[in-house]
Amino acid sequence: MRLALPASFRPADILAFQARDPQQLAERVEAGGFAKGLIWHGAPACLQLAFQAGHVDVELEVDGPPASAGAVAGLARHVLGLDQPVDAFEAAHRHHPQLGPLLSRHAGLRVPQAATPFEALSWAVTGQQISTAAAISIRRRLIASIGVRHSGGLACYPDAAQFAAQDEAQLRSAGLSQSKAGTLLRLARLIADGKLPLEAWLTTTPAEEIRERLLAIRGIGPWTVDYALLRGFAHLDGSLHGDAAVRRGLQKLLGRAEKVGEAEARAWLADFAPWRALAAAHLWAVAKEA
Repeated sequence: MRLALPASFRPADILAFQARDPQQLAERVEAGGFAKGLIWHGAPACLQLAFQAGHVDVELEVDGPPASAGAVAGLARHVLGLDQPVDAFEAAHRHHPQLGPLLSRHAGLRVPQAATPFEALSWAVTGQQISTAAAISIRRRLIASIGVRHSGGLACYPDAAQFAAQDEAQLRSAGLSQSKAGTLLRLARLIADGKLPLEAWLTTTPAEEIRERLLAIRGIGPWTVDYALLRGFAHLDGSLHGDAAVRRGLQKLLGRAEKVGEAEARAWLADFAPWRALAAAHLWAVAKEA
């Protein structure tokens, strides 16, 4: 199918997110598009997107029953962040003395999404308190260890049922600490048992209720929940003041020699509710700039 893109859409941001793993085990990025291996209703699948002027061509190949056109469109819109209220956010804050210039420089910036809430949540657990490079390496080894591949060759990011079938030793052999392996198994088994219906929560459950349910699980803290809500549920009002890259970006933006603490970052982001995570995404972009 073909989906129209806003004039301000930034394909490079999406491609950079999908290219995090340089070995391209489960995501393959090429000029103008990418392919991603995922699990679609229990079957290996490959999502392919090719960007053209003003639109994106979308295809989902499933090693099982085919997906409906509406479901594929919904998946693509989610992954690309097409329903994020970027225009309203930029209009509301374009005159802010600090954020305003970033909005002009990064016009159209939106947050790329994980394919599923479970992928976002499990990635957030994997990345707790370690570098992005280390988290990517562990993620790659987890995908390879569980070993699901689409017929086209790409490895597929496992779903909760596949994680739940592993034991702690296998997860630890991929590089996870004992506590993270235990947390992932608890999450996966709760989801597989229907006690954490993440997919249903996408459309039926307020973010604060999701937050409360997830924080009740041992090993899940505020940063993990805010990150998962952003990448998995497109919830754009998580503060993300606990994110080190967000604080580095704010330090650069403010021209400060000393580091910015969590309390100051929380207070600065508070002005941008209900879009604090979009403001944080601009700070991520600042942190990456030379």
